[in-house]
Amino acid sequence: MTTDFQTAREALGARLRELRTEAGLEGKELAARLGWQTSKVSRLQNGKQTPTRDDLTAWAGVVDRLDAEGELHGLLAGLDMKQRNRSWRKQLAGGHRGRQEIAVRLTENTRQIRGLEVSRVPGLFQTPEYARVVFDSLAEFRGIPSTTDAAVERRMRRQEALYDPEKTFRFLVCEAALYHRPCPADVMAEQLDRLYNLVGQKRVELGIIPFGAQLRRTAPHAFWIYDRRLVIVETISEELWLTGDEDVVLYERAWDWFAESAEYGSPARRLIGRARAALGLS
Repeated sequence: MTTDFQTAREALGARLRELRTEAGLEGKELAARLGWQTSKVSRLQNGKQTPTRDDLTAWAGVVDRLDAEGELHGLLAGLDMKQRNRSWRKQLAGGHRGRQEIAVRLTENTRQIRGLEVSRVPGLFQTPEYARVVFDSLAEFRGIPSTTDAAVERRMRRQEALYDPEKTFRFLVCEAALYHRPCPADVMAEQLDRLYNLVGQKRVELGIIPFGAQLRRTAPHAFWIYDRRLVIVETISEELWLTGDEDVVLYERAWDWFAESAEYGSPARRLIGRARAALGLS
């Protein structure tokens, strides 16, 4: 199985290829301008070789995209699987596009994803319009370049995994996420309709934790568990990648405890329908 290190390296390579293509350069031409062997360009683009910071700076320069240098360096820093704390400032220096490419490849490399979302709809279940508003808002908040079109495209591509018969998705969503509205009412209505239709799908288990549910512990933040190898936690300033056995076991226990309080099937649909009706739209 592809490792998370290789997954991140392939995502970096895909971004390098994209920058070269946008500049209208063939691989041989780029290699000649850099004074490299063509094989090196190929290896970097295909995630077969780890670039240095100097390699990335040179690449950004030759494609006339020095504005992407910070983004590339952030993606390179993400290759360090021992690095638990990953600054959003560094990861998103060039916008959301690169991090969403990593998300696509992480999902491709995972058989089961479990997640808890407290105040928003999970990215895997977002409609394009809801995702667009989220990315636009985050870009403004963090003061980063807006790469919303590319980020939304990758988020939608990631959702293709929902139809992979070898994968399963088990998600818990707090009822608050059905009411917290980062978007216009009509966009939220469409998003809730999508959630409603996801309930009961064969490979998707979607549970809603009601406002009045008794919890064995409260939900302090969202988290995602990739198989039993990686937990990703988002904070306002950084992203945590936890790979230690003790960390994974602890978050699995947390997920199990939250799952005890969730509603599934018809009761979950009723909760979603109630939030949809509260929008006051037909």
